[in-house]
Amino acid sequence: MNLMLLIKTGFVMAVFALLVMMGVHNRNLVDFALPPVVNSVVQQPAALMYFGFFAIGVLTGTVLTFGVKSKRVPEKPPGVK
Repeated sequence: MNLMLLIKTGFVMAVFALLVMMGVHNRNLVDFALPPVVNSVVQQPAALMYFGFFAIGVLTGTVLTFGVKSKRVPEKPPGVK
């Protein structure tokens, strides 16, 4: 098994564990206002807001790192067809 895959899996599991702990301990409502996008104030539990921002960050990172690898065509030496 790939060591890097194990490290990444452990990291993701640790982040998810933190999200679960925040959900259990942060039940108070918080206000969220973003006038250009949302005209009214949104009140949601703090943990839900954090989870939403985390999800947006993950999606943004995925879009930014997603790319198509181009196949490099080896150059032929001069005189070879």
